[in-house]
Amino acid sequence: MSEQTFEQMLEESLKTIHTGDIVEGKVIDVKDDELILNIDYKSDGILPKSEYSNDPTINLKEAVKVGDVMEVKILKVNDGEGQVSLTHKRIVADRGSKRLEDAFNNQEVLTAKVAQLLNGGLSVVVDDVRIFIPASLVSDVYEKDLSKYENQEISFVLIEYNPKKRRYIGDRKQLLMKEKEVAQKELLERIAVGDVVEGTVKNVTDFGAFVDLGGVDGLLHISEMSWGRIEHPKKLFKVGDTVKVKIKEINGNKIALTAKFDDANPWKDAASKYAVGNVVTGKVARMTEFGAFVELEPGVDALLHVSQISKDHVEKPSDVLSKGQEVTAKIVDFSEENQKISLSIKALLPDADESEEAAEVVEEAAEEVKTEE
Repeated sequence: MSEQTFEQMLEESLKTIHTGDIVEGKVIDVKDDELILNIDYKSDGILPKSEYSNDPTINLKEAVKVGDVMEVKILKVNDGEGQVSLTHKRIVADRGSKRLEDAFNNQEVLTAKVAQLLNGGLSVVVDDVRIFIPASLVSDVYEKDLSKYENQEISFVLIEYNPKKRRYIGDRKQLLMKEKEVAQKELLERIAVGDVVEGTVKNVTDFGAFVDLGGVDGLLHISEMSWGRIEHPKKLFKVGDTVKVKIKEINGNKIALTAKFDDANPWKDAASKYAVGNVVTGKVARMTEFGAFVELEPGVDALLHVSQISKDHVEKPSDVLSKGQEVTAKIVDFSEENQKISLSIKALLPDADESEEAAEVVEEAAEEVKTEE
């Protein structure tokens, strides 16, 4: 029997490996882009960063230390340079795929950090399996910019599981919708008409603002934003503003809001401030063919009929008045019930007969205002 050489004995002591084998390896060197492992073979194994994890943000020098032992799969026994090409992520992915299959079948809620922002959505990694969440399923509202989700942990459910095509689709939207339904139910059971609540402005449109009350959006119509005149809701509110509002009406899950509180109602003491005979000053707010509406204070407008502007004949108010002009006039009619006030500048002019003529004009003006409305 011939004696074996040292090389022959060493060769026999080393394991035989084949492509696809799963073996244990010990990390002997950590580089920025790869790991070197001792796999008890005549050549060391090379594990590139791209085969260690599907997470492109991972730092190998922070994740792995020399001496760590891990399972790896043989990709190539000889990578062309006499070294063994390895993968770790595919072992994890295979096991992760089984976990995702269970999660898909049971509709389990998964949580993962956003690994990458894509043009059409977000990419997350669970047990080294990449899952795509389309932009349309990221939120319950349209979001053009998804950058706020970068590196954030989000929860979702799997709605598509296809390991053969490596197609895994996640849905965050349905979780948010369910949360919203629960919050809506709780809120609607808690609030009542007349309650004063705080909310956050969620959206501002031409006709009003939608206010998030904590699970349910309420509509604050432009006519309910202030006792005064509002040119446009965006001049009063912006998205993110915190507002105090009162529940005006509840119809199913639709809520109408108002910011017109009774203690700020300018008409509550108008009877004394704007009694017939009082002289007042205001600004022209708008004009029609038959007269000008003068704002005496926010929420209180009075009609200055065209015939009461001057002793001389005035064809139309815009001939002698301009919007924003300050005018002083006498109150010739006041109706608290209808919240209507009529003014006369002519009644303050010398030698003006303000009694019978003013009264007739008041009736005429009232009819014209009704026609306009």
